[in-house]
Amino acid sequence: MLGLKNFIRLYLQSQKLQCCYTVSMFSTKQPKNKVTVSSQKEVFKIGPTFQDFLENSLRSAKNANKYSAESMPDLDHAYLKKEDYQGKGQKVYMDVYGCQMNVNDVEIVWSVLISNGYQKTNKADEADVILLMTCAIREGAEQKIWNRLDHLRHLKKRKAAKNDRRVSIGVLGCMAERLKEKLIEKERSIDIVAGPDSYRDLPRLLTDVTDDPHQSAVNVLLSLEETYADIIPVRVNPESPSAFISIMRGCDNMCSYCIVPFTRGRERSRPADSIINEVRYLADEGIKEITLLGQNVNSYRDLSDSVYYGGISDKIGDTSTVPGFKTVYKAKKGGRRFADLLEKISSIVPNIRIRFTSPHPKDFPDEVLQLIAERSNICKNLHLPAQSGNNAVLERMNRGYTRESYLQLVQRVNEIIPGVTLSSDFICGFCGETEDEFQDTLTLVERVQYQTAYIFPYSMREKTKAHRRLEDNISHDVKTARVDQLVSSFRDGAEKLNQSRVGSVQLVLIEGVSE
Repeated sequence: MLGLKNFIRLYLQSQKLQCCYTVSMFSTKQPKNKVTVSSQKEVFKIGPTFQDFLENSLRSAKNANKYSAESMPDLDHAYLKKEDYQGKGQKVYMDVYGCQMNVNDVEIVWSVLISNGYQKTNKADEADVILLMTCAIREGAEQKIWNRLDHLRHLKKRKAAKNDRRVSIGVLGCMAERLKEKLIEKERSIDIVAGPDSYRDLPRLLTDVTDDPHQSAVNVLLSLEETYADIIPVRVNPESPSAFISIMRGCDNMCSYCIVPFTRGRERSRPADSIINEVRYLADEGIKEITLLGQNVNSYRDLSDSVYYGGISDKIGDTSTVPGFKTVYKAKKGGRRFADLLEKISSIVPNIRIRFTSPHPKDFPDEVLQLIAERSNICKNLHLPAQSGNNAVLERMNRGYTRESYLQLVQRVNEIIPGVTLSSDFICGFCGETEDEFQDTLTLVERVQYQTAYIFPYSMREKTKAHRRLEDNISHDVKTARVDQLVSSFRDGAEKLNQSRVGSVQLVLIEGVSE
C-alpha cells in the first residue's frame, strides 16, 4: 500500500504539474502563444487544496456506477464556482472526424456542455463556439482538419470584420493530445485545445477564452482513471436505432506504428454496473442495436464493486490470451473480463443486437467465441485486425503474433462460429516492407476472404517506436500501388463471399433512407 507520505508527495507533484500548466497557459494579460512560468507559491495560492482532492476522489468513487440525469459531477469548489463557467445560452457547433470512439466522445462533450448552459446548433455560421473532434491516426486524417481550420479562420475573420458575435474555436481529441500547444503556435485562430481526458474541463476552458479573447486555453492531461462513466451521452443522431457505448479507454499494446497509446493513454475499464445501466437506459429508449467501444475493447477488465455481479471472483486468473499470441505487458490479474460483460449484457437485453469494436486478435479466447456462437443477439461479425501477412513485418510492427498463429485463430473462429463474417485492417508500405513481404499480405487476404477490409498506406507518427527506431523508406507511389493491389484482391474475395449468400435470408436493421 502507498504510504501517506508518498501519497501526499505524489499528489502535490501532480497538482503542481496541473496548476503550473494551467497558469502558464491562462495567465491574464498574456498574449496567445506566450508561455510564462509562475512561481510555485503563486500556483498553490490559486490551486485546489488537499481537502478538495480528497472530496473529489470520494465523490468520484461514490458516483462511478450511477447512471441518471442527476449523476453529472458537481464541480463546485472553494476556488471554482459552477456559476462562473455557465454557457448562458451560447451556441455550439461540432464536427467529428475519425473513429466510432470519437462519435461517442462528441456525445459526452454535448452532455457536459448542455448541462452547463450551452445550446446545440447545426449551423457553423450562427455558432459562438466551434469544436472539432479530431483524429491523429494518419497524416491524411490530420490534413483534413488543417483544411477545416483554414476555412474556420476565414469565418472568424469575417465575423470580426462585421462586428458580429465572436467565435471561439476548439480542437479536441487525439490531434489535440498529439500536438498540444503546437496547434496554437501553428494556427492562431485556435482558442482551445483539449485532449480526450479533459472534456469535463471544457466549460472552464471556454469561460477563460470568453472572458479574455486574447488568451488560449489548453488541457491535455491524460488520466489513468477517466472513463466518463457517470456522464449520460447526448446522442448525435437520436433518431437512429443504433447507439455506441464506451466500455474502456486507452491501449497498452504499443504497436510500433500506432499513436493511440500516446493520444488516448493507458487502458482503463469502465465499471460494469455503469455500462449495464446505460444498456438498460438505451433499451428503454427503443434502441435496437448497440456497439461496445474501446481502443482494445476485448481486453476489458473491471475491478470495481458491482450490484449486478456481486463481489469480484477470486477464481478469475491472469489475462487469457490466444495461444501463439503474446503481449508487451505483464498479465493482468482478477476482475470481470470482456466475456463476463458480454454475457451479462446479452442476457439483460435479449432483443437488442450487440456488436463490439475495435478488438485485438490476442484477446479472443474460446470462451468469447463460444459465447458469440451461443447467443443469437451477438452479431456473428468479428473484426480481426491483421495489419500484415508477413512475419518479419509483424515483428517490426510489434504485433505479438505470427502469420501462422493468426491463421490458426481464423480457423478456430470458423470452427466455433459457423457462418461468421470477418473484417480486418491492413497497412501497406510499413517501414522496410519488401515486395515479397507484401505478397504474403496478398495471399493472407486471398486465403481468409474478409467481408470488409480497411486498407491504408503507412503514415509515420512521431513518438511511436517506428518513428524512433525505423525508417519510413517506402515511397508514396509504392505505398499507393500496394493499397490498390490489396483492395483489388480483397474485393475479389468479398464478391465470392457475397455470391455464396445469394438466395439466403438475412435479418437486417433499417437505419434510415439511403442518401
